Amino acid sequence: MHRVPKQTGDYGIGIMIHTIHMTDDVKKLNDFYRDVFGAQIYMGADEPNYLPPEDRWASLMMVSDLCVETMAPNLAVDATKPVGKFYSKFGRHWHSVGYKVDDPAGLANYMIERGIYIGRPGGGKVEKMEPGVHYFFPSPRDMFGLMAEMCVVDMPGDPRLLDDWSEKQRTWETDHPLTIRRVAHVMLGVKDVEAATESYVKRVQAVPLQSGVDDVTQAKFQIVQLGDSLLKLVQPLDDTSDLGRHVAKYGNMIYAVTFRVADLDSAEGWLAKKNIRTSRPTPTTVAADPADTWGAPYFFTTESVPNDPFEA
Repeated sequence: MHRVPKQTGDYGIGIMIHTIHMTDDVKKLNDFYRDVFGAQIYMGADEPNYLPPEDRWASLMMVSDLCVETMAPNLAVDATKPVGKFYSKFGRHWHSVGYKVDDPAGLANYMIERGIYIGRPGGGKVEKMEPGVHYFFPSPRDMFGLMAEMCVVDMPGDPRLLDDWSEKQRTWETDHPLTIRRVAHVMLGVKDVEAATESYVKRVQAVPLQSGVDDVTQAKFQIVQLGDSLLKLVQPLDDTSDLGRHVAKYGNMIYAVTFRVADLDSAEGWLAKKNIRTSRPTPTTVAADPADTWGAPYFFTTESVPNDPFEA
């Protein structure tokens, strides 16, 4: 059956429509995802999609229930365009996420009333969002570094909306050596986890699930449900850790994606076979070296989250 998204808040924040992985060569990054993750590309499989206003190339693919959008600026890079500007500053890196929202105007006005800045296309501040808006971008500054598109429409051709989706998703666990069950969470590196948590709960209507100290990233953390996915807010406790260096360099920003897997040894062995260096920060988690995963940190874990609404 197709995926029935879980929602949070009064305005229907639902499915995470995509997570964007910024790169310099979409075709080569697509090949990486096919080879390592068994990705199924459903837009731009033969030729990435070019969008002239943004001067960028992109493809869409599924890795289990995670939709990854691979994106690159057109060469030579135009740093006056948003995609080119991001790439010029950060290079290969996690870029942003997107969520489907039933009532984007209602959500936007709820955010605006609570001090979240929303810009108008072409510049200027939105004082009140009018009905009928199809998408908007809250300020990453007010989202503690999360660049997020709030959108009223699904991604065209999204396999999660097809009737045979549940059967297809199971094949990542049963038929691929990574044994991915689902995406566990997107990880957001922050300087102040308490302030970030308060903001997400009060201003975005996220649902807090678990907090504590994370041995994997050496950080204080809070996991919240935001729509049909989990967001893990992590504040480094060790400035010399990979997360600590990331937050020191970039500030609040998306750091990593974690997959829930069935067989950690199988996943670790497969990554080694593909020449991806790994470590085991804890007995239940494998960390892939971002130098081998195109600048995007990935974790693979058998750990579950208490009260996880997505755990089968």
